[in-house]
Amino acid sequence: MASNEMAAAPSLDTSSKERWLAFFAIVLGAFIAVLNNSLINVAIPQLTTDLGSTTTRIQWVITGYTLASGIIVPITGFMERKVGYKKFLIGALALFTLGTAFCIFAWNDMSLIIARIIAGLGGGVIIPLSMTIIYKIIPREQVGMAIGIWGISAMAAPAIGPTLSGYLIEWFNWRFLFIACVPIALFAILMVMLLIKEPPKSEPIKFDILGFILAGTCAGTLLYALSNGSSKGWTSFEIVGLLFISVWSLIFLIVVEWGKDNAVIDVSLFKNYKFTISVITSSFVMMGMYGGTFLAPVFLQSVQSYSAIDTGLILLPQALAMAIVMPFAGKLLDKIGIVPIGLVGLTLTSLMTFHMYSLSPQTSRTWFEMVTVLRGIGIGMCLMPLSTVGMNAVAPEKVANASAASNLIRTIAGSIAIAILTFIMQSRTALHGQHIAESITADGAQTLQSTLGSSWVSSLTGMISLDAYSRGIADTFVISSIPLFCSIPLILLFIGKRKPKPAKEEVILAKA
Repeated sequence: MASNEMAAAPSLDTSSKERWLAFFAIVLGAFIAVLNNSLINVAIPQLTTDLGSTTTRIQWVITGYTLASGIIVPITGFMERKVGYKKFLIGALALFTLGTAFCIFAWNDMSLIIARIIAGLGGGVIIPLSMTIIYKIIPREQVGMAIGIWGISAMAAPAIGPTLSGYLIEWFNWRFLFIACVPIALFAILMVMLLIKEPPKSEPIKFDILGFILAGTCAGTLLYALSNGSSKGWTSFEIVGLLFISVWSLIFLIVVEWGKDNAVIDVSLFKNYKFTISVITSSFVMMGMYGGTFLAPVFLQSVQSYSAIDTGLILLPQALAMAIVMPFAGKLLDKIGIVPIGLVGLTLTSLMTFHMYSLSPQTSRTWFEMVTVLRGIGIGMCLMPLSTVGMNAVAPEKVANASAASNLIRTIAGSIAIAILTFIMQSRTALHGQHIAESITADGAQTLQSTLGSSWVSSLTGMISLDAYSRGIADTFVISSIPLFCSIPLILLFIGKRKPKPAKEEVILAKA
């Protein structure tokens, strides 16, 4: 392990100041990629109206980006070795910027979808590639803190995205969602060009075409099925067929990639005990976190009738809590290891997610903000350190492949969580609605009729729907806490025997 750490350390001719300036450029690139994607959700209704589209068709603005991102991620390791991480990051940012600029001039839904797919091909590799570069340029003893700061971009951007999107749509129009991102993306490209040094050239390798096709097919079909399962039906021929293709693509991928030196997805990485536990645990955390990210806005807007802007403002304290905690969690990881901070962070996240079972239409804003802030602190303490401890266990020459594989798995885990939780929320809402309707007696109906007048039927239907929706969301929060609770005992698997420090005499002899 020591040799790995030495090999991963940055070159001595790079000053600490230069490294951290380069790190800032990387964070900026990751931030704009995540922010751009989080701005779109709020704009879907206006996009549907302005472009004369349908809700089902315009959803491809999001789905197309997700599919392009998932398909392109496996190429990260190969391209990083082929052209170098600096040129590859510039190329990815340039493609992302080009696609985003095309979005500004979209004249119909199809042109916008194509532009978003182009942006996704660039944006998809920015996150795993930026993580790879951090491990290349930052000393291992400072990686925990660096990843903690980098994680702010991944967590803060989705939180401020809905609020910023609401303001831009209210004051201007949906095109400014893309106009606002282009200058920042161009600035990020300039910073990368000026601040990141060219890495030494590595040995040329042959591109694994078959592995890329299988990995892209597996990720693409699975992500598409998960995105459209609720609308098209999980038992429909199309969705079942896509899941079938995805499973067999994965099986063939494992068989084909096993033992390959130039594998697109390096299956041998999962022989590494710490890396495997890290990926599994962080995927569970991602599933629980995505559950809250998906359910909280739905509750605030659909049950409590908050606007998109107010929803973003209510969720902002949670993001700020995560942003504040992450760098400190990274520092603690470097000092005391993953087990103490992981246990505290996961326990807090699990309990606060489970505590959301008490949500109702009468839930106060103060209570909601307090619970989500505590939840944000827990996520900030555990998510990035879990990723860091796995990447630290990987040999330096495999960091790019490890980053691509872990990010792809976490993305798929998040998509699986949203698909499952959407189905659970819909079924539980329908069940609660039925139970509430059956519990209303004839005397109760007469009382409501005399109280509400001629509109009592519509008013009663609205109250039943609202209460059922609230209970369905609360039940789904409980389900989303299950993977979080499951991840707590997995943290204990990181406990290992500490290597004894070399005696003073041995160190002197080694120096001699």
